[in-house]
Amino acid sequence: MTALHGGATPEPVLAQATGAAIEIFDTAPAEGLEDHSLGERVKELLIGKPRDLNDRSLYKHLSLAAFLAWVGLGADGLSSSCYGPAEAFHHLVHPVHGAHTDLAIFLALATVGTVFLISSCYSHILEEFPSGGGGYLVASKLLGRKAGLVSGCALLVDYILTITVSVAAAGDAMFGLVGPDFAPFGIGAAHWKLGLEGSVILGLIVLNLRGMKESVIALLPVFLVFVAVHAALIVGAIALNLDGTGAMLTRVSDEVQTCVNTPGFGVWGMLGLLLHAYSLGAGTYTGIEAVSNSMPMLQEPRVATGKRTMFYMASSLAITAGGLMLAYLLLDISPTPGKTMNQSLTEAFVAKLGFQNHWAGPTFIMVTMVVEGLLLFAAAQAGFIDGPRVMATMAVDSWVPHWFANLSERLTTHKGIWVMGTTALAALLLTGGNVSTLVIMYSINVFLTFSLSMLGMMRYWWSLRGKHPLWKRRLALFSLGSTLCLTILCVTVVEKFQEGGWRTLLATGGCVLLCVAIRRYYSTVGTKLHELDEALNALPIVGSPNKSTPSGDHPTACVLVGAYGGLGIHTIYHVLHGWRSYYQNVVFVSVGVVDSGNFKGAAAMDDLRLHTRQTLQQYVALGQRLGLASTSMMSIGTDAAHELQEVCRAVRHQFPHVVFYAGQLVFQRDRWYHRLLHNRTAYALQERLHWDGMTLVILPKRVK
Repeated sequence: MTALHGGATPEPVLAQATGAAIEIFDTAPAEGLEDHSLGERVKELLIGKPRDLNDRSLYKHLSLAAFLAWVGLGADGLSSSCYGPAEAFHHLVHPVHGAHTDLAIFLALATVGTVFLISSCYSHILEEFPSGGGGYLVASKLLGRKAGLVSGCALLVDYILTITVSVAAAGDAMFGLVGPDFAPFGIGAAHWKLGLEGSVILGLIVLNLRGMKESVIALLPVFLVFVAVHAALIVGAIALNLDGTGAMLTRVSDEVQTCVNTPGFGVWGMLGLLLHAYSLGAGTYTGIEAVSNSMPMLQEPRVATGKRTMFYMASSLAITAGGLMLAYLLLDISPTPGKTMNQSLTEAFVAKLGFQNHWAGPTFIMVTMVVEGLLLFAAAQAGFIDGPRVMATMAVDSWVPHWFANLSERLTTHKGIWVMGTTALAALLLTGGNVSTLVIMYSINVFLTFSLSMLGMMRYWWSLRGKHPLWKRRLALFSLGSTLCLTILCVTVVEKFQEGGWRTLLATGGCVLLCVAIRRYYSTVGTKLHELDEALNALPIVGSPNKSTPSGDHPTACVLVGAYGGLGIHTIYHVLHGWRSYYQNVVFVSVGVVDSGNFKGAAAMDDLRLHTRQTLQQYVALGQRLGLASTSMMSIGTDAAHELQEVCRAVRHQFPHVVFYAGQLVFQRDRWYHRLLHNRTAYALQERLHWDGMTLVILPKRVK
């Protein structure tokens, strides 16, 4: 049994099928209903009305064009320029030989090159995996199930931290304007900041429950203002210092000579310092992989849209991150307590223009920092968009509870959104919103996923050696990508293990162990159900099929079924075992659940309807062979209990003397986790039908 929320009074549509008349029961969205409860009205106000699955253009309306995808997914990458380049710049300090910030020009060039390298690799990943899945699917298919699990868990923790670090960095940017002495009502700035950040996470949960496209459009103005303001800042900083370019290059040359000629430091010490700063500024490159995880939500042709989005993301991130680092160097910016590097840069830029005492100067500073904060809030979108989608993909593979693949009436992965939001809120509170700690934790998992994806693709192209004309070029590209990503991963783990790296490894490791336990459990139960399928399918059935049309005047058994197999067959046998001489009709009811695995366009919805119809045809044929006049009804939706309730009402209208039956797995020893891992639709439906004056009998199928 599976299903989706509709709303308005449904109208059954009769269609002919082999061996039976199947009523296809589709529901329209709720509009103009006067019996809504207060809770339903508030929910509709916050989240919106249910989607109409009968709308053939629905998928097109929900999917994103390249520009909107750049806004929704690129905000994560672009916002990392607010803290990634600053982290790299901070670490150009040797514990013995002091600061060497003039070397930042090399970091800027390396940053630009790395962004385009990683984006180029992921563009080719889109070609090989056009249906999406990102690092989880790439590692699973190319390196094996275990590597895929590690990549998937790393992505889940990564997207939780994407939300947390983006919101925390936004708080730093905004509260840098008011200073540490800000304390209204006797409450310190740190507490106000943490409260604001927590409130934003809760607000983003509600916004994403409305739908991905709606949340992206709402944040579009912030994204565009950010791009405009930072373009002015970077171009202006460089233009104002063009006459100082020669002096800057001289400083860089002198710095290199000094490093090379310093005893105990030398060339290798300088390269080591650059590698150290480059690796610890790895937060700059996060978010590039987001497109590969969200391919199902891109407009057709998806690969072309994905590549265009990737180009927009890479270009904007490379120019912004590299430009900011160059601007730090040109304006001689250094870290200041209580301020972000970008705030110091903006203030220096305004002072260079001579506007520090003019209203335009403080206004520009305020707008720049506020829009940075707002974009960082928007960057949390990547966690809410991609995190639940990865979780849904893993649910299909039984690594996490299956209900994470379910969609809401707004066609969002709502359970995943709640999990991502609440765990991000917990991470915020546990770390106190410390951006440096969060960036370290965040970067480790990003580059763990990057590394596994690059290694998988490298292995793939090695397997095509001599068979594909581009195998050498692709192999070289992914080999270079693997080397860079593994280097950054190892340096970050070793250097920052004590400063928060261990937390990421612990969280990811715990997630892996939990997923292994869940899959093992599902595998055990699946084996037992398979044994039941084989045993019941082997039972002989004698006699001629009853091809008569069911009559509404006769006693009727309505059996709720899902996939054709042991549980459904067991239920009908159990009904006939107790009441064979009483029932003359049987109606089979099923609901095709629309989830993240099958919601991929109108064609996929047609496939779901066809599959559900074919399943019911098998049950109708079984009922006829058992001597009963048989028919069926079906519905398509996202909320199984709601859809089944509506179909059951239609069944009672046509067959007044009906009793409903549903099968339910029961365990010899009931454990708390059974309720988390298994469908409880039968119990929810029993309660609903009771208030409608209908009887639902739940027939247990015992599992030891």
